Amino acid sequence: MNTAIQPSLFRRPAIFSAFPGLTAAESTRHGGVSPAPYAALNLGLNTDDQPENVLENRLRFLSALNIPASQLATSHQVHGNRVLLARQPGHHEGYDALITDQKGIFVAVGTADCTPILVYDPVQEAVAAIHAGWKGTAERVAQAALLAMQNEFGSRTQDCYAYIGACIDQNNYEVDGNVARHFEAGHKREDRERGKWFVSLKEANKAQLLEMGLPEEQIEVSPYSTWTHNEDYFSHRKENGATGRMLSVIGLRTSPF
Repeated sequence: MNTAIQPSLFRRPAIFSAFPGLTAAESTRHGGVSPAPYAALNLGLNTDDQPENVLENRLRFLSALNIPASQLATSHQVHGNRVLLARQPGHHEGYDALITDQKGIFVAVGTADCTPILVYDPVQEAVAAIHAGWKGTAERVAQAALLAMQNEFGSRTQDCYAYIGACIDQNNYEVDGNVARHFEAGHKREDRERGKWFVSLKEANKAQLLEMGLPEEQIEVSPYSTWTHNEDYFSHRKENGATGRMLSVIGLRTSPF
């Protein structure tokens, strides 16, 4: 009998474990039906994978979290800093962050090297899902989401908890000077011989959360890299663009289950 432990479809951030009414997770690449190069749990709608595969994968992921697919709110992301106030579930266009205070609505962002950020305000019972690639990070999309939570829900950043998820690590995120100039010195290093830079999206986004007043002890940073841990996560760069997408999702339940 095979007693090997099967890789999980998702990982749950430890920072949110004290909040029983909250569901938050980021998917891995395990447990789906997609063939290579999208093997296996490709959740990306805008890939060349077969749509029926993506639908089945999404159902598996959401079912494992006891999230009704009909209650998911997402957006086609454009690497900007626009924030959607998600009062209803559904798929939208042009937003890289989604916020809601509606129980039963689960906001999610897709990634495959960019940084997913999940935020929870337990006082106002509000959440955010944020997609931060280099452009979104440079445009301070995480801060835009926090400001939107302040304006819409009365959230205070000192009350919030945040998870910075798996993304490409600094050692493997090579960029040119035009990209590097958008990042502070502490979040990049230069390879002068090659005229290249290496940027840390995790550190840059963490610094922005701290700058907004979110306590460091209320921020969790994933130890995983989409490039280094490519067996568990999709990496657009490492797989030369032919790969799947993960989802990071967060939301409050209407009732315990």
